[in-house]
Amino acid sequence: MDHVGPGFLVSLAYLDPGNLETDLQAGANHRFELLWVILIGLVFALIIQSLAANLGVTTGKHLAEHCKAEYPEFVKYCLWLLAEVAVIAADIPEVIGTAFALNILFHIPVWGGVLITGLSTLMLLGLQRYGVRKLELLIAVLVFIMAGCYFAELSYVKPPASQVIRGLFIPKLKGQGATGDAIALLGALIMPHNLFLHSALVLSRKTTPSVKGINSACKYFLLESGFALFVALLINIAVISVSGTNVLGGSSRIVYGISLLASGQSSTITGTYAGQYVMQGFLDLRMKTWLRNLMTRCIAIVPSLIVSIIGGSAGSGRLIVIASIIIISWILGLCIIGINIYYLSTGFVDWLIHNSLPVVGNVFVGIIVFPIMAIYILSVIYLMFRKDRTVTFIDMSVESNQIEMEKGAEERTIDHAPYREDLADIPLPQ
Repeated sequence: MDHVGPGFLVSLAYLDPGNLETDLQAGANHRFELLWVILIGLVFALIIQSLAANLGVTTGKHLAEHCKAEYPEFVKYCLWLLAEVAVIAADIPEVIGTAFALNILFHIPVWGGVLITGLSTLMLLGLQRYGVRKLELLIAVLVFIMAGCYFAELSYVKPPASQVIRGLFIPKLKGQGATGDAIALLGALIMPHNLFLHSALVLSRKTTPSVKGINSACKYFLLESGFALFVALLINIAVISVSGTNVLGGSSRIVYGISLLASGQSSTITGTYAGQYVMQGFLDLRMKTWLRNLMTRCIAIVPSLIVSIIGGSAGSGRLIVIASIIIISWILGLCIIGINIYYLSTGFVDWLIHNSLPVVGNVFVGIIVFPIMAIYILSVIYLMFRKDRTVTFIDMSVESNQIEMEKGAEERTIDHAPYREDLADIPLPQ
């Protein structure tokens, strides 16, 4: 039980409002066909998060402290600035998501919910005076509230298990916008600040300074993180499955509002701690938690408030996508590079260097992850600059439709469109 806690705090980043938003859109537009993206994304997340945790356990310092010691001044400040941008970018969806939840539950305007969000988070952080364990218990309660909400809805709609399993293990990219929604799902799972957070949280646990003690701690942290991310995977699957089913209960709006409120508040707490560790590690500057939260939250509130007033709910929803997909995705590569440099190019962990298995494993992960990230970034660039095209849906059940399309009947329209307007706009309050 001594090692339980860091994994659940880290897993909240994969359950933030940005993830719920992209899950609902993917399920509404493509039903269960994109579940495999969530599975692959969280498998890679577990690998990278375990490397971050092992870095902290084996060296006694977290990632930000190592970056400060390794790189020259200019590079250090650039990395610090990018890490701070990542924390703020991750905080924007949490602010707007909580504002949406308040709008759904209490009919508070989105801009009013944005202002209330900062105060509510400060109140939750006040629990820290009673100890970190109490805060971790609160986080666990919020996670299980989210799980209970979606599993209850899942038991009501009862999606076909065969289609869910097929969506998990058979990759498909069919239909209009499937590639874009898949990139959105993967982008929402990318959390650079989680690497700094996880490498620092493991330092709060006492580890025996021996090879056996370090190996044991790494194993337990891996198991704990694996269980926490498995719970996150189940919740994401439940969200997509609920939105991908034709029948939703009348209480689904309230259930979604409660889960969104729990998601926004819990994710904000972990984001605050990540920002604190980043500032302390890069600049050796210690700041009180409530002051750090107030500073980060004020920076995140400004664009959120402006967009919610000018663009309304639709503009706020687009800001979630911009913050959680584009900004964060570009920063992740630099964080992974920092971890891989320490695992592959330095000699400060003697036992790790002499043991060939971890090195081979890290080389393999680097070879696999970097090409995938390059393809992902190129895909984002392509989607940003490509021209819109008119897409005609094809009803595959009618053979004549396919024949006419092959003959070049461009102006023919098909009334049967596999698009679910009743679900596509669920997360955005009216």
